[in-house]
Amino acid sequence: GGIEAATMREIAAAAGFANGALKLYFPSKEDIIQATYERALGMMREYVELDELRGLTALRELCVSSMPIDEDRIAAGRVLLTFWQLSLTNPKLQDKYLEHIRSWRGLLHRYLTEGREDGDIVCETPDEQLVDEVVLINAGANVMSLVAGEFSTIALQGQHLESFFARLTRP
Repeated sequence: GGIEAATMREIAAAAGFANGALKLYFPSKEDIIQATYERALGMMREYVELDELRGLTALRELCVSSMPIDEDRIAAGRVLLTFWQLSLTNPKLQDKYLEHIRSWRGLLHRYLTEGREDGDIVCETPDEQLVDEVVLINAGANVMSLVAGEFSTIALQGQHLESFFARLTRP
């Protein structure tokens, strides 16, 4: 029945805990959902190695690492999709997601600015539009990999990203 139908007792049993033991760590189902969401985001961050990178290279790394290109990232996307749906009616969860998306968009803007400063990004498309495109490509790829995988293969995702990056380097 999905996360909405699941009870704390069922979640505890599925995790191999007694209901009371689970409540020590997660007082409510909302707390479990939020912790699971944070873990999924953490898994996504583990794929990103941006320490020494900047500009176009960092932008490419960030974009590729957040795409559903393997089983772990597809699983993280499944958690995110559930979270997105629940955040529509839960202001606390929605605020958490908005915090994440603002941070991600900030990084995208930063790397676009650096890429322009370095002379690697030369297109005339405004950065705000480019950020929107990355977010939409990523969100669409995550949703489609779950609900219609045949229309969102890893190869097709790669083609979309390559097309996006080719446009960045052309005036």
